Order: sequence, then C-alpha cells, then structure tokens
Amino acid sequence: MMGEPVMYWLALLLGLCVTDVAPANLALGAAAVQSSTGDPNGNAEHAVDGNTEADYRKGSCTHTIREFNPWWRVDLGGVSIVNKVTITNTGDCCEERIRGAQIRIGDSLENNGNNNQLAATLLDAIKGSQTFEFQPIQGRYLNVFLPGNDETLSLCEVEVFSGPSKNIAAGAAVDQSSTVPHDGDAGNAVDGSTECKYKKGSCSHSLGETNPWWRVDLGRVFSIRRVSITNRGDCCEERLNGAEIRIGNSLENNGNSNHLVATVEHIPAGNTETFEFQPVQGRFLNIVLPGVNVYLTLCEVQVFTD
Repeated sequence: MMGEPVMYWLALLLGLCVTDVAPANLALGAAAVQSSTGDPNGNAEHAVDGNTEADYRKGSCTHTIREFNPWWRVDLGGVSIVNKVTITNTGDCCEERIRGAQIRIGDSLENNGNNNQLAATLLDAIKGSQTFEFQPIQGRYLNVFLPGNDETLSLCEVEVFSGPSKNIAAGAAVDQSSTVPHDGDAGNAVDGSTECKYKKGSCSHSLGETNPWWRVDLGRVFSIRRVSITNRGDCCEERLNGAEIRIGNSLENNGNSNHLVATVEHIPAGNTETFEFQPVQGRFLNIVLPGVNVYLTLCEVQVFTD
C-alpha cells in the first residue's frame, strides 16, 4: 500500500487535486482549567497541546490532586455542535483511575460545568486512546468529570470533533475585483467543487491588477473559526502566496480592511489547505492579494463555524 507522501507526490505529478479532509480538533490549543493541579507537570493545558504522549513523565498529561469529584474543562471559544470526543489515558500507571469518568457538554458554568448534558461515560479503563461518538450536542464547554471520593483525574489528550461540518459559503453570493472573461467567475469558488484545473471551469480568476480581491457574503453574521482554500493545480501555484483572509461586517474598502485572520504562505499546486484561528464574527469574508499586476485565482473557498 502506498504511503501518504508517495500518494501526494504522485497526485501532483499527474496534475490531480489534493484535498485535506482531516477533521478539525476543536479543543486544540483552547483554554483549559481543572479542579486542582497535582504537580507542576500536570497542568490542564497539557490535554489540549496536540500531543498524545501517554507517559506522564514526558510532561504532556494533566493531573489533579486526590480529591472529591475532580474535573477538567475546555472552553471551545464559542458554541459548537459536538458529536465525537477522543480521550488518551495515561499509559505508564494507574489506567483504571479514569473508569467512571463522564463527558459533559453545554453552555452553563453552574457547578463548574459539571451539570451540563451527559454525552458519554467511560465504563472501563482506557488503554491508549478511545473515541466516544454520540448524538450531536450543542455547547461551548466540555467537561471530563470523575465522580467519587478520593479520586485522581489524569488526561493525556482530549480531542473534540464536530461533524459533518457544514460549509456556510457553498452557493453564497460572491463578488470580485475583476473577472477574466468566460471562465473566471467569482461564483466558481463556492460551487462545491474542489476541481483544481482552471480549464474545467470551476475556479475564479481576476485580471492582472493592483490588490485583487474576492468576497463572499454569508448572508448574516457567523462566528467563523476555519477556512479551507483550494489552489489551482495546473499552473502558477505561487500566485496565491501572500493572500490575506479577512473577516468582518464592513464593506469599507470592499471589505478588505476587515479583521485579518490568516495569511497564505504557500499552498502547493492542487492542494486544499485549512486555516484555523480563534473565532471571528463577521458576515463578509474576503481574500485579498496585495501587490501590483497580480492575479487572484481560487478553485474553492470553504468556510466553517466549527
């Protein structure tokens, strides 16, 4: 079986489009707190650092003191619809401690969030990582709560997922600074197709000009935290370098003065790259390419609130 790197380079050689379909971990890098901290190596943030190392001594796990009803909580930064959580347990010691822990999700901080809706219960000790799937629950806070007297809660990673994600830009109203005749319509970037060959008629294309831009009107204000951009695959991949993603509610300067959330360094030919950031409120999303006599081409722009 071919490995992912081999498949990636083969796709590029054949001029195929490469799409990143990995789901976003909503908890990654988010603010986390816990009922207590057992020692300096057991900080709450260690469970959202992106590292699933299960050896507590490596410094990537949380640890409370031994106490009554210990808990851990992550603030997702905004209300999300959660349907899957993956928990990595400590692997070097005491894996049975996590038995009976509850995953709770909601918007309330009453009782430190431990009264929110119960999504799943860890009935057995976890060896390594285990994923819990359930009917979607809406909430900003996710707690791992361990009921009992004289309990210790230790977590090596907590990953939170929402799916399937809805692309709120699909089919939305769009505009751009200029259009190459016939094939380069702005709407091609929100047609739901990540086809990356321009001649197939599914990419936008501006004229060569100063600071070309593209804009989507989402219809109302959303809290946006993720944008995926598909670059052209048959030519000129470097043209997108330096493009800015801007989000806000103003149409001053055609929306190009709204909040800067990310800058494109480089997207390889035919690739779809996802940009994640802290939630930003806005109705309009712009992609503007600073420069003189430059072309802006987008084969797909997808916008997500989770």
